[in-house]
Amino acid sequence: MEILYLLIPLSVVLVFLIGVVFWWSVRSGQFDDLEGPGYRVLMDDDRPKDGAPTENRTE
Repeated sequence: MEILYLLIPLSVVLVFLIGVVFWWSVRSGQFDDLEGPGYRVLMDDDRPKDGAPTENRTE
């Protein structure tokens, strides 16, 4: 029974810390765009933008 005197305040402090970390992550923009970076990887173009031809290798 005495362990509850330790576990209850410890759990309240832990919940408070988790809430602070979650609040900080929301305020700093961690959850703004979850799908955009994945689409940018797929739409990445490996060709040069200036239209210059790439070097052709013959082996």
